[in-house]
Amino acid sequence: MAMQASSIKKGETLIDTALTLNAMHPDLLVVRHPQSGAVDLLAQKVNCAVLNAGDGRHEHPTQALLDALTIRRAKGRLHRLNIAICGDIAHSRVARSNILLLGKMENRVRLVGPPTLVPAGFADFGVEVYDNMREGLQDVDVVMMLRLQRERMDGGFIPSEREYYHRYGLDADKLSHAKPDAIVMHPGPMNRGVEIDGDIADDINRSVIQEQVEMGVAVRMAAMDLLVRNHSGAQQDALAGSTAPGTLA
Repeated sequence: MAMQASSIKKGETLIDTALTLNAMHPDLLVVRHPQSGAVDLLAQKVNCAVLNAGDGRHEHPTQALLDALTIRRAKGRLHRLNIAICGDIAHSRVARSNILLLGKMENRVRLVGPPTLVPAGFADFGVEVYDNMREGLQDVDVVMMLRLQRERMDGGFIPSEREYYHRYGLDADKLSHAKPDAIVMHPGPMNRGVEIDGDIADDINRSVIQEQVEMGVAVRMAAMDLLVRNHSGAQQDALAGSTAPGTLA
């Protein structure tokens, strides 16, 4: 649905839209929404599986899953690694989902960025916080860069893009502080010359950005297949008069 031309723009509420969609009896809704929590609200109002494709600054679960698969394939494991997530943490739903997933896998997660873009509350997630790239990247296995999200900023979070790149953009000098076999990631789209140097992004020996895109297709196919299968199974069980444990109702 093109939301800018949808009934929501004409005054319909999100709940009204949910009820309309529910009347179509879908098996699965894939929802991206600019407001945090909107996807959860929709999920409460429909009788089908709902896949969060990103809600505001809250979370982006499938991005975290594809990042995990990319790391697993590149490093051979997904636990007890040193992982630095760098850049605009404050406005990133990708960062929040990755912090939760990678933390569960016993990784040492570091957040690196200017104080204006790394809220103090993130320390409560069990991560380490750095405001110096060279210190934050010291001996890490994975460097995950984030896009500078100007469209979500309200105020002066950085002096200028040039100054931001000088201090927090990933270049060869800063990357040299990571382990020699450290991989470089980015959820895209990239701002070359702002958060990452173009040569680093294209370095086939370090960058796994294209692999992330490839893994994203596989992960999202798997997520949709799993959710639809579980939803169909729950419907069949409901028709039979019982709901099997572990299914989505």
